[in-house]
Amino acid sequence: RTVDFRNTLIIMTSNLGSEFLVNLGEEQDVDVARDDVMAVVKASFRPEFLNRVDEVILFHRLRRKDMGAIVEIQLKRLEKLLADRKIVLDLDSEAVAWLADKGYDPAYGARPLKRVIQKELQDPLAEKILMGEVFDNSTVRITAGSDRLIFRPMSGSEEAGQAA
Repeated sequence: RTVDFRNTLIIMTSNLGSEFLVNLGEEQDVDVARDDVMAVVKASFRPEFLNRVDEVILFHRLRRKDMGAIVEIQLKRLEKLLADRKIVLDLDSEAVAWLADKGYDPAYGARPLKRVIQKELQDPLAEKILMGEVFDNSTVRITAGSDRLIFRPMSGSEEAGQAA
């Protein structure tokens, strides 16, 4: 069979050369490091491959101040997974900041944050659901401790009392 790739956009991402981008100041443009990054790219891929790539775009590295918004995006995805069970997560600002701080790595982008959310939020929450500590149709209040997140399942009466 023949595959038709007309009108197709293929996006490939890599952390090649990220060491040059990490060393840039907060306000420096990524084009300052373009030559260094492209030297690493050329050393890593064969010329035959690079000749078929139309464009290489260097993205600005994530800044610490961007992480809170990314945590919120990831939490919305998790909330969709919990929607069938009608389990609501109520993370306070300290919990969001804790996840953002623990998941911040300017060299690797948002990938470490996804792993932190999996390990520190999703996995413990799943264990609490399996152990019967968190029920369907409930709210779980989550705050940050010094070295982990603290989960507080709310009963119906507690939820009603705090909503009033």
